[in-house]
Amino acid sequence: MKKLKFRQLFPLLLFALFSTSCELIDYHPYDVHISGTTDVNATNIARIENACKGKRQIRVAVIGDSHRWYDELRIFVKNINNRNDIDFVIHDGDISEYGYTKEFLWTRDILDKLNVPYVALIGNHDCLGTGCDSYNAVFGPTNFGFVAGNIKFVCVNTNALEYDYSEPIPDFNFLAGQVGNNITLHSVGVMHARPGDDVFNNNVAGVFHYYLTQLPGLMCCINGHGHTLRHDDLMGDGVIYHQTASLDDRIFLLFTFNDNGTYDYEEVTF
Repeated sequence: MKKLKFRQLFPLLLFALFSTSCELIDYHPYDVHISGTTDVNATNIARIENACKGKRQIRVAVIGDSHRWYDELRIFVKNINNRNDIDFVIHDGDISEYGYTKEFLWTRDILDKLNVPYVALIGNHDCLGTGCDSYNAVFGPTNFGFVAGNIKFVCVNTNALEYDYSEPIPDFNFLAGQVGNNITLHSVGVMHARPGDDVFNNNVAGVFHYYLTQLPGLMCCINGHGHTLRHDDLMGDGVIYHQTASLDDRIFLLFTFNDNGTYDYEEVTF
């Protein structure tokens, strides 16, 4: 076989380099370069409110702290898709481990395979680096509420430490707006960190809980962050804070909310 000289080989090497250059470029992990679906929560909230309209019983699967456990998250999705008794899914925060842009995209792409709609809250790990910007771009505002049946789910950013108290976390103006918008009979509070946690602004823990109790017919609160299952009457007034485990434990909480103000829950291993 005739050997090519370098001057003959060089154009071929140059062509090969440029033809694969897109694959060789690795963006900065905090670049907030978003591809694919954005405003996920708003899109799915519309689906939830439409599908649950008029329902007297709502079934909700809740997970949190998926961090780097993508295999477990995929197994969770398959488990939910094998059921037909769940209306929607809530992820109560810590979508990412380091706040990398790709972590939000990976999690979104896995959860998008659910047969039911889902919403995702922001966790303290999601605030690292440019994680807040990535969360905002992919999922939307960090405080939001929606109605399923006649139950209002009030989802609050409680990761005060990660904001270095530069913003009002939790945002009482947001909560006051939810209190004043009493269009339902019952409510559920959802957050990543509960009062007493290390990233919560515990100077206002009592006030925060008071605002939650002003929501119409507050049934319970749901939180993540602690990585272990807990069910506590945190403030001694009968309002239970239900804490989800990390996804590494392969357990989710399945809530059944009834329009008469009662509810129950199961700890489901998958």
